[in-house]
Amino acid sequence: AQSKIARTLLVTQPPRWYGVCDGNSVAMGTIRVPTKQRHYSPYERPHSIQVPIKRLDVSAYVIPTDGPESDGTLEWHHTLLLLVEASGGGQSGLGYSYASYGSAAVVKELLADVVVGHDALSVEDCWWAMLHAVRNIGRPGAVAMGISAVDTALWDLKGRLLNLPLVTLLGSVRDGVPVYGSGGFITYDLERLTGQLGGWVAQGIPRVKMKVGQDAAQDVKRMDAVRRAIGDGPELFIDANGGYATKEALRVGEAAAERGVTWFEEPVSSDDLEGLHLLRERVPSAIEIAAGEYGYDPLYFRRMLHAQAVDVLQADATRCCGITGFLKAAALCDAEPLPMSAHCAPAIHMHPCCAARPVRHIEYFYDHVRIEQMLFNGAIEPVNGVLYPDRSRPGIGLEFKRQDAQRYAA
Repeated sequence: AQSKIARTLLVTQPPRWYGVCDGNSVAMGTIRVPTKQRHYSPYERPHSIQVPIKRLDVSAYVIPTDGPESDGTLEWHHTLLLLVEASGGGQSGLGYSYASYGSAAVVKELLADVVVGHDALSVEDCWWAMLHAVRNIGRPGAVAMGISAVDTALWDLKGRLLNLPLVTLLGSVRDGVPVYGSGGFITYDLERLTGQLGGWVAQGIPRVKMKVGQDAAQDVKRMDAVRRAIGDGPELFIDANGGYATKEALRVGEAAAERGVTWFEEPVSSDDLEGLHLLRERVPSAIEIAAGEYGYDPLYFRRMLHAQAVDVLQADATRCCGITGFLKAAALCDAEPLPMSAHCAPAIHMHPCCAARPVRHIEYFYDHVRIEQMLFNGAIEPVNGVLYPDRSRPGIGLEFKRQDAQRYAA
């Protein structure tokens, strides 16, 4: 049962789009949104609260790209950073997601009311409470991204309260995590494409990824150019972002194998589990099929694994309901068993990846690396292709450059 809405707030449309559910309908533009409801849980909650969460603050920042960017199915010119700060016990933890205004609304108008008052040391309890609270508005997409930012902020807060780096709090299984350089956008000309990927190789990153998926013939020519630029030694990955049809993807996979490609990401839509399974069975064995970045909860990953759709499962803690959700995906990979790769947001993934045994590497994605180095103190750069968490800093080890970020405030 739900209590009556105590009050409503008139929300006006932000620069691009905004959508929130009021319990009866979802609308775009100007809507009336409930701001205070009591959320009941079907499970027994802990009786004692050691460190109550006092407040949850949310802000958004729109950072333009440094040029036009596109992949096999989408073009973009900016990235929205959703920042969440959780306070309690005299400390404040931060988390973020690369999300939307809708995610910001979910945090502000729903999740803040759910989390405040919970125990800052019981992150799992907060995670389940958030999942329960969003039942009627749906979990995937913008909602899961909002949960992700809150969950990461709570893990950071817990680490700060205990004065421990998150990798130590979680229990590490490795000292550092390998990365692969990722960018190579379709909008890049050959000079910038080869310069970017070749630059990562020169920095000691032995694996790089480029975008494909709009024009198969041109994609193969671009692979040739990159292979000449980086040499025969480094691994070359390709990512179609679901841009090919199944048979076209098979043809590209065969051509890619001849050019030493070892990773084919989302050759078809990640929703096409049958198509992914077929390609996993049919492409040359030197190539691994990877997908999963659009997984928003453990059930999604379970379906993908049971369909035998991938050789490597991808998960993104800024999408799959946070670090808690990411670790649950890792547990599924452990049980399968199957290797796992972290999608983007390297500054967030570094700590949990050091604590998750199935993880092979982290995507060192150009846009996110650029933003994290611009707006956060403590963002780590790889050493010989490996990210090593700074164990002298508590939590996830980041401090937000609020003054630098103000120019991008939404």
